[in-house]
Amino acid sequence: MTRSTHDARPRAAWTPSSAKPPRAARLMRASWRGLPAARHKAGVERGLAVPAADGSPLLTDHYFPRAEGDFPTLLVRTPYGRGVPWSPQYGILFAEQGFHVVLQSCRGTGGAGGAGGGFHLWRNEPADGLAAVGWLREQPWFDGRLGTVGPSYLGYVQWALALDPPPELKAMVVQVGLHDPYALFHTDGVLNLETALAVGAGMTYQHRGMGAFIRATLRLQRRLRSAVTARPLRGAYADALGGEIPWLDEVMAHPDPDDPYWEGASPAGVAEGAADRMAEGAADRAPVPTALVTGRYDALVDQTFAQYDRLCRAGGEASLLVGPWTHTSALQAGWAEVFAESLAWLRAHLCDDPSGLRPTPVRVHVGGAEAGVRDLDAWPPEASTASWYPTADGHLTREAPTDTAPVAAFRHDPDDPVPTLGGALLSRTAGARDNASLEARADVLTFTGPALAKPLTVLGPVSARVSASTDTGHGEVFVRLCDVDPEGRSVNVCDGLARLRTTGPDPVRVTIPMTPTAHRFAPGHRIRWQISPGPHPRYALNPGTGEPRIDATEFVPVRVTVHADSELTLSVGRPGKEMRLAPSVSPGW
Repeated sequence: MTRSTHDARPRAAWTPSSAKPPRAARLMRASWRGLPAARHKAGVERGLAVPAADGSPLLTDHYFPRAEGDFPTLLVRTPYGRGVPWSPQYGILFAEQGFHVVLQSCRGTGGAGGAGGGFHLWRNEPADGLAAVGWLREQPWFDGRLGTVGPSYLGYVQWALALDPPPELKAMVVQVGLHDPYALFHTDGVLNLETALAVGAGMTYQHRGMGAFIRATLRLQRRLRSAVTARPLRGAYADALGGEIPWLDEVMAHPDPDDPYWEGASPAGVAEGAADRMAEGAADRAPVPTALVTGRYDALVDQTFAQYDRLCRAGGEASLLVGPWTHTSALQAGWAEVFAESLAWLRAHLCDDPSGLRPTPVRVHVGGAEAGVRDLDAWPPEASTASWYPTADGHLTREAPTDTAPVAAFRHDPDDPVPTLGGALLSRTAGARDNASLEARADVLTFTGPALAKPLTVLGPVSARVSASTDTGHGEVFVRLCDVDPEGRSVNVCDGLARLRTTGPDPVRVTIPMTPTAHRFAPGHRIRWQISPGPHPRYALNPGTGEPRIDATEFVPVRVTVHADSELTLSVGRPGKEMRLAPSVSPGW
């Protein structure tokens, strides 16, 4: 490999540091199983001061292979600190495979400075990423081949860099990644309360070290109830999170996606509506070859699907892996597969070695009984749509209704809200769960289809059109698709939420996108559709009055009546060449 043509200058001599990676990082790395064998020993230079765009120092660690020769570089920028687990998971592991890894703290975190008064969710990342690349160009070991990799907010900084991609940037790997902060914190104008508090704890404490983060997490768990039931909600989190967090106050107080506050939050540069509020700025201008990784229950799974769609429509080279994971388990139980996928992509585009790439751009772990793993030519794959309708006796039928009569109703009681259980969350209760406790409640409606005579595979978008009326004019509906086995166990597959705004007794129709999914309903299983109020504390409580949720002090019950012309629509996969069964891949270590 030769240096890229942008920089043909002779390189200065470089004497690698003799320091070893931190002991805690080496111990964690040694505990992992199922990973590729190391090609090199890893070395490290710690605590380098790299100038941000405003000249302030961003503390940076440089991991490298202890070997002669040229190696490509991976830029990993993070607000979560540079210690465990990031140092072994990205620094050591990728250095062992033949990459320089530059692990840098974002402005305002991990000892990094900045004139802006600390960390900001999105304002500094595009300029600071370009500043880091400018510093790389001056390093004697940088050979002009650059990639990026990382999860969650580490994905956001990749999209920020790709807005105006430097010529050296040849590949990105965005794992369970963010591109739209608004959509992380709000759904149809409803605050994702539990997620907001979890992100607040992570952003505030994780860069201070694992001990500080664990203490903060335990404190949040102990004081969560008081924080989420306070009236008013504004500022009530301070005791649970150990103090006020200015940026968290701001995001909680701006539920409207068109509010000027959110301008520039997405790498698109402007808010253009939920469907396109993503990294189209990066994807449309000059798509960088990008591998995307998510899980069916990842809190950011919708954003990953949007990223893939936008990249494909822009003509970019992209791959997609959808595992059986939550946001955190993708980097834990799923790490062996995620790492192998990431390494193969980076070697293909930075080392001219495509031998590890799979034959199709999409790989999906299908949920349900005996579902396996599917290699697909596209996402979503070609599919037909099938609709089901609710009946007054609690059944689902394929026969479209002939009227709009009421079929059932629930009462949202703000003093006894539906609890959060399962789904695409950041909390410990994320994922597929037995919904028996929810479905025993009077405020959770269930409509269940007959036992299936043959398997039914859902691949792609899922949506619900709910026709409903309210008695206060200010309601909401949470819809969920479940798989009921022959023993009656009901497991959540995907879900979604929308607000209801009604005038008078007549129903309104709202279309509620649910998370696209890949799930096989086995013979003998039944399809179930749940309709209920928004679960709490996943979402901030609906006061029933139309008042802002974080400022409301008066709460009234809301009765929501569901009408017969409601509809559940599934994308039903059609077997064919695009649905090859891939070899089973173990997600464990």
